[in-house]
Amino acid sequence: MKKGLILKGTESMKKMMLMVVMAMVGAGVLVRAQAPPQMSPATAEAEKATAPQAPTPPAVPVNPFPAVNPKNFTSDYPTAAVVSEFLKTVWGYNDNLSWSVQAIQKTVAPGVVRVVVFVANKTQPGKVSRNEFFITPDGKHAIADAVIDFGAKPYADRRQTLQEQANGPAEGAAGKDFLMVEFGDLLNAQSKEVHETVLKLEKDFPQARVVFENLPASGNPYALRAAAEGVCVRKAKGDEAFYTYAQAVFNKEQGLTAATLDSVLDAAVTAAGGDPKAVAVCADSQAAKDDVKASAALGTSVGVDQSAVVVVNGRVLPAASFPYETIKQVVAYQAQLDGIAVHVQPTLSTLK
Repeated sequence: MKKGLILKGTESMKKMMLMVVMAMVGAGVLVRAQAPPQMSPATAEAEKATAPQAPTPPAVPVNPFPAVNPKNFTSDYPTAAVVSEFLKTVWGYNDNLSWSVQAIQKTVAPGVVRVVVFVANKTQPGKVSRNEFFITPDGKHAIADAVIDFGAKPYADRRQTLQEQANGPAEGAAGKDFLMVEFGDLLNAQSKEVHETVLKLEKDFPQARVVFENLPASGNPYALRAAAEGVCVRKAKGDEAFYTYAQAVFNKEQGLTAATLDSVLDAAVTAAGGDPKAVAVCADSQAAKDDVKASAALGTSVGVDQSAVVVVNGRVLPAASFPYETIKQVVAYQAQLDGIAVHVQPTLSTLK
């Protein structure tokens, strides 16, 4: 098919060129009747070099996707526009990606819709991947390998919930328009890694408010104890003291044992300016334990099923799984989507 089109285009081009040549010959007869003075080869070459050159037309981008077949669209919702807006929200931070919605179809399951999307990457020209996911009857979730949020603004509900309920220790801006919520377990290595990423994000995005919410490993009494003592440090000394305490615990997390837990927590409380004995008593209270449980319940309510994540304006980022520059790029893009002006400087490690 494409070969035939190319051949037809070539024949048309030949006819056009023939017409142009014939016109030039006709004009040449008139020109020869009034021939200009002869120029030396050097003069002719100089004039050719200084003559204005026609601009080179920009290359027309090649569409890597097959034509869309309307017969593959059998469901009224979601529309192709909604799917594309969803993909723009999820992938739009990466300028190398482009996509085409190829199918939106009803399935045998009532209300469940199948979506097929083709994706191309500029870094891999000629390759197109096929992605398939399903939309739930409520139109708010998609199922691929897991259940994820769906819609033109898939993170809006989670963002609102955290703006209203994320009341843990906080640093940074007073407002919650640009909100980063770190869910962490003070005795977890990946949580420590995420916390280090959050500290970098605080420096790169001073407009953000950063909140820490406890999410200790379920059934781990030591993690629960560390979280409860953090609650009590904050109660006695404030948010800044909590962050000092948390950093001190993270610093000793590797190699920590049940036998050394008390001494490590006491040292962390002392570093934060608290009284280890008073904090230990407080941590045993039901109020402190309930505070930790409420924080964990908040995580569950917004779909956070692991402690090592940071949620940026409702967008969940497993920050331990990606390079920092990628995380920073996604955060800046999400801020842009939410109408927040940010200016991101490259980190020293990325400058050549």
